[in-house]
Amino acid sequence: MTRVRPMRADARRNHERLLAVAAEAFAEQGENASLDRIARRAGVGSGTLYRHFPTRQALLEAAYVDRIEALGRRADALAGELPPGEALTEWLNELCLATIELRGMKALLGAAVTDGAPTAPTACGVACGTAVKGAAGRLVEAAQADGALRADLEPVEILRLAHGMATASELADEPGKEIRRCLILLTEGLRP
Repeated sequence: MTRVRPMRADARRNHERLLAVAAEAFAEQGENASLDRIARRAGVGSGTLYRHFPTRQALLEAAYVDRIEALGRRADALAGELPPGEALTEWLNELCLATIELRGMKALLGAAVTDGAPTAPTACGVACGTAVKGAAGRLVEAAQADGALRADLEPVEILRLAHGMATASELADEPGKEIRRCLILLTEGLRP
């Protein structure tokens, strides 16, 4: 059995500072933000960054795991507040807006729309995929049972369509402005 030593206080502060700066940098510049610049803005060396986060993907996932898990929980809240079809549309709207507003999150959510498991099963890779796919599955199943969505649709297909809409919306003059309208058109077109 391997024992995990708790982080020293200074290491924990560096870790938290790196996450905060990385989330800002990824939101501003996307998933390819400079890791050296992130380390400098956090007041640490590149070696410290790589000790905490050995890959860009690990840092990206750690920076957004809380937001992605919150999106999963949001699906359940919407399911309790709205009719199933409306809950699905509203959740997809929030998911699309998050991928536009937090540019680095797009790569993580893209992994949720693949057929297989993440290439490297990291904590967030698994948690992010589970949170998003699970939320989509629950909302799609409820909308299908309610007759608001075709029975032959799979949750991953809905996620792919939403991911595509968010990607296309980034090309517009005002990214995200037309997402809700496009999602309504999409979900109305997917009714039985």
